[in-house]
Amino acid sequence: MNWKKQGLVYKPAGDQPFSRTHAQVPFGYPLQDKLRVYFSTRDENASSSTSFVELDPDNLSTVTYVHDKACLSKGAVGMFDEAGTMPSWFVPVTNEAGEDEIWLYYTGWNKSETASYRLGIGLAISRDGGLTFERKYTGPLLDRSIYDQVWVAQPCVIREGDIWRMWYLSCTKIEVIDGHPEPFYDVKYAESKDGLKWERTGHVCVGYDDFTDAIGRPTVFRDGDLYRMYFSYRSATNYRTDVQRSYRIGCAESKDGLTWTRTDDQAGIERSAEGWDSLMMDYCHIFPHRDQLVMLYNGNGFGASGFGYAVNQPEP
Repeated sequence: MNWKKQGLVYKPAGDQPFSRTHAQVPFGYPLQDKLRVYFSTRDENASSSTSFVELDPDNLSTVTYVHDKACLSKGAVGMFDEAGTMPSWFVPVTNEAGEDEIWLYYTGWNKSETASYRLGIGLAISRDGGLTFERKYTGPLLDRSIYDQVWVAQPCVIREGDIWRMWYLSCTKIEVIDGHPEPFYDVKYAESKDGLKWERTGHVCVGYDDFTDAIGRPTVFRDGDLYRMYFSYRSATNYRTDVQRSYRIGCAESKDGLTWTRTDDQAGIERSAEGWDSLMMDYCHIFPHRDQLVMLYNGNGFGASGFGYAVNQPEP
């Protein structure tokens, strides 16, 4: 694929207590007359919450509205999300009463004395058009397991007929490197009949290689007869400061959504020579908008520099 960058769109001004820094893991949610972009933002204690901005659908570089409160904040003391909530995937659902809902699959953060943090996957539901979300459960839908030894996070969820399909991050180990606990995580697969109870087998979709030690949020979409997955990936060493080791965009393709072939050389987008996305590109979301594919993504500082976008330019 061939992507044309359109530049930085939004970075928090820092004037809201719940949103001092970061517009991380952006997710594009088209509405009738606007495009809403949900993201994770941080307060002065680096606790994450979910909020959004809205963009002009005819010019996605123009922010028309900045929400002034969190849609979903950290959980109660002792809960799996007591240190913060990070959105990952939004699914429109019509409930049994015929009412429209938005289901938000999110990552809950816990602090860890030995591993810095532990993550789990939760579900929150909106019944007011996505302005506020209420937890379906106070506990996680998915947590560490025999297949996911350390934590799980950042799912992509797609409904196909009666089956719900999930591609999620699975942390399998922690290694202390230069005195810092570094997580190693790949992409695994789960299925559900209702979006609530998920079956896991430990099936790896995109795994480690000689360079790849960690993979950022997967975004999966259909392209004709193929499934395509975009993600960010990095090494475990010096990735915060060395551009040669830090996050960049990769991709893979599959005929069934289970067996994937890495096609990173066909990603069609690279970090810039300078500016907000020159050190990192990460946490992308790809979705259709106005007869073209749009990629939202983060740049330097894991979302501290804000989010921008690119549009797919089909080959002539």
